Amino acid sequence: MGNRKFLKWALFLVLTINITKMDAQEKKAVNTSLSAQEQSLVIISALTATGNLAPLKAELNKGLDSGLSENEIKEALVQLYAYCGFPRSLNAINTFMTVAKERKENGIIDKTGKEIVVENGAKDKYELGRKVLEELTRTAQSKPAPGFGEFAPRIDTFLKEHLFADIFVSDVLNYQQRELVTVAALASMPGVEGQLQSHINIGKNTGITDKQLEQLAELIHTNISTMQANTVRKIIGEPLIPATKPDLMVRISEIEILPEYLKDYNTILKEEASVSVKLEPGVIAIFPMYQKESPTQIRIIEMYADKATYQSHLKTPHFQHYKTTTLKMVKSLKLIDMESLDKETMLEIFKKFN
Repeated sequence: MGNRKFLKWALFLVLTINITKMDAQEKKAVNTSLSAQEQSLVIISALTATGNLAPLKAELNKGLDSGLSENEIKEALVQLYAYCGFPRSLNAINTFMTVAKERKENGIIDKTGKEIVVENGAKDKYELGRKVLEELTRTAQSKPAPGFGEFAPRIDTFLKEHLFADIFVSDVLNYQQRELVTVAALASMPGVEGQLQSHINIGKNTGITDKQLEQLAELIHTNISTMQANTVRKIIGEPLIPATKPDLMVRISEIEILPEYLKDYNTILKEEASVSVKLEPGVIAIFPMYQKESPTQIRIIEMYADKATYQSHLKTPHFQHYKTTTLKMVKSLKLIDMESLDKETMLEIFKKFN
């Protein structure tokens, strides 16, 4: 009888341990995905780095709705100045000021979050920053940094004393969140693949998983471009997504403008082309030109990811504004749909943007 009780107790214990392990594994699996707040930080950082303020405003609202605090967003935008420059950081902060004001006027109360530490009383800020960088990279950091630090010591000082001491000393964002912010920004900007590689490695040291980096790449794909998302995919060993689709749409628009309207038309066209490329991920190019000998002869090379993107483009407010305001300015219009003779080479052209 005693043995039967013992066996029952042992079986119960084994089952309990296994269920606990399964529960822990499930929780761990869930934690390998980016949370709603982390996804929003990634998108906010990417849009800040590329200067896309209209979608940034929408994402800032979405981030606050997801539970990000005002101070977490402020801290991310301040940190970004070190990676994408003061102008875009300040533009994003001004956009956030507008969002915060509008939400308060609408009766929305957002979390303020942890107090931001604005002073660093360390006696040796360089040493503090050097130690922070050692923790992040898990690599010894010499003084000065070899290469650029020896060639331009002041930039090494700014890097250690300001970025990794003054900014990173604030715990409003943890190191993992800060690296998500940095990786998202670098992944959105061309020409910084070396720094992106370094920060992806640092991000992994802070606990960012390959699965989360795949998610980050997908967010860059959706909000910035396929080409920039591929810079992340290439580094983490994921298959690249072709920049073009089988039903890529290419068109040449031949337009003649009435001379008295030429200046106004060119202004409206430039604005429409710029906004379309910036705001619509599927609009690959709207490239306006004019004939040197005859400036009223306008030619526009248009490239859309697919026909659905083109149809969506036609319904946008900026295209509708262009169409209605320039109707009286156009003397003639001819739309010529084109087909590539060599799609393989076209793909090679797009790879050069990576």
